[in-house]
Amino acid sequence: MTVLTPRRPSRRPVWEEKPSVLGQLGKGTILTLVTAAVLVPLWVVLVTSLSSAETINAAGGYVVIPREFDPSAYVVIFSGGLIGRAVWISTLITFIGTAISLTLTVLAAYGLSRSDSVAHRPLLFYFLLTFLIYPGMIPSYLVVTGLGLKNNLLALTLPTAIQAFNLVVLRAFFMNIPSELIDSARIDGAGEFRILTRIVLPLSKAVVAVIGLFYAVGYWNAFFNAILYIDRNDLQPLQRLLQGYILLGQAPPNVGGGAVVHIPGIGYSAPPSLAIKMAVVIVTVIPALIVYPFIQRHFTKGVIIGAVKG
Repeated sequence: MTVLTPRRPSRRPVWEEKPSVLGQLGKGTILTLVTAAVLVPLWVVLVTSLSSAETINAAGGYVVIPREFDPSAYVVIFSGGLIGRAVWISTLITFIGTAISLTLTVLAAYGLSRSDSVAHRPLLFYFLLTFLIYPGMIPSYLVVTGLGLKNNLLALTLPTAIQAFNLVVLRAFFMNIPSELIDSARIDGAGEFRILTRIVLPLSKAVVAVIGLFYAVGYWNAFFNAILYIDRNDLQPLQRLLQGYILLGQAPPNVGGGAVVHIPGIGYSAPPSLAIKMAVVIVTVIPALIVYPFIQRHFTKGVIIGAVKG
């Protein structure tokens, strides 16, 4: 005689359970603290850049509560012309560098994702080797200067054209694309370039957008290569000027504190050095804040899909 034992009700995983009141309160507190840790410094920098010398002196440095509106620091940094040109140089480097890096990374990742490609494994090993072995500063400098790229904007893009991490992520995503789609396209007579542009890339918009964001932010924030390869002031990117002004105290020409400027509706104002430094920081951060919301919806999806295989 078979005895039937009652089945125990299956318990749902912990992450599917409704959070308790204490858990919701803890999550809300942590999110509030993280948000404040991000927004408060930006707020302080913005308010300080728009404050007069009297307000900064009264606050003893950084200003938290605004008392008056004084944009003289922005007038000073853009009136000299050097900051405006540096913004243009950084924008040019970002667009050109991102285009070059995305093109090379997509082509290399697609080629390495096909198991029947020529020298597939040796080339993949060559790229992965850069995770462990990096040539170093002196060999890189000798190669760049030997190619005649000293004081050339290509020196800020070509040495970092392909990042191995981005290549691996993009390759993993391409390998997840069903091979039946590619085989059917080949049967219809499509070549590899047509398959890449008409089938693979339209299915990879999310991960390509994320990789493009990684490259763009990297080029926009890069300053060390400019220290090595760029000596001319008219070719300095914005981050290089920011690094010299904020960390080393080297004010760019015509951007020193104490310059008296006339602002319609406000009168004459002499912005302090701290306000000018914070204004340069704001000018550096604004482009990233403008671009990121348009790519944010692809960010999580692109990273997860591109990093997980199977």
